[in-house]
Amino acid sequence: MKNLILLVCVGLFAMGAYAQIKTPAPSPFQKIEQKVGLTDVTLEYSRPSMKGRKIFGGLVPLNEIWRTGANENTKITFSDDVIVGDVTLKAGSYAIYTKPNTENWEVIFYSDAGNWGTPQEWDPAKVAVTLKVQTYPMPMSIETFTMTFDNLKNDSAVMGILWENLYVGVPIMFKTDELVTASIENAMNGPSAGDYFNSAVYYLEAGKDINKAKMWIDKAIVMREKPAFWFHRQQSLIYAKAGDKEGAVKAAQTSLKLAKEAGNDDYVALNTKSLKEWGSM
Repeated sequence: MKNLILLVCVGLFAMGAYAQIKTPAPSPFQKIEQKVGLTDVTLEYSRPSMKGRKIFGGLVPLNEIWRTGANENTKITFSDDVIVGDVTLKAGSYAIYTKPNTENWEVIFYSDAGNWGTPQEWDPAKVAVTLKVQTYPMPMSIETFTMTFDNLKNDSAVMGILWENLYVGVPIMFKTDELVTASIENAMNGPSAGDYFNSAVYYLEAGKDINKAKMWIDKAIVMREKPAFWFHRQQSLIYAKAGDKEGAVKAAQTSLKLAKEAGNDDYVALNTKSLKEWGSM
């Protein structure tokens, strides 16, 4: 029995030691984070090497969809909308597939980035854009599959694909001017109704300067295009804490009316309770 227990322990130790063995990945993973203008771009892919093999027309068949690398999908993520070809790609993640050929490649941005390699069933509806780009011969051999971001400008970049003796450049346009213009306009216009509302509620709940909270909630209500029962509810609470009972009652009555029109029973109950406490119902 002791021998059996000893044998089991030795076996478990051997299994644990084996589980800890780590070896280099044949196609190492790389993650590139690049800011272009105001947009964050993340590129994730695996990097196979030539290892004496013929790549295009050999390991990678011509005129067939290729995962563009190894292992999982090559994936690109944009924090803002971008333009590829003449198509606007919404912010988000895309798998990058390619169809290599001798003189040009088709580069495909596919909206489903969760596949391992090419999808088992190719869905044309998930093709966000297909772009045909020219190939360029390289003066030297590129041993390991490489992707880059080059020719960086405020509103554009070129995503480079290099391997064996070929280079392919995919131009991507960025809506930097729109983003900068919107940022300038927001700054020049000052805080929004939501900014004033959030600041006022924070000051109320944190017990800070209630008069500032009162000023900010008033500005929020004036700036808001459409009256909101939750804005007036917070106004009533701020006024009450500031000692303005008349203003609190008026705000609560407005909130109650708007809540009834919106069919929001929770706010109807909250305002009714407050109005009763303040002797107005």
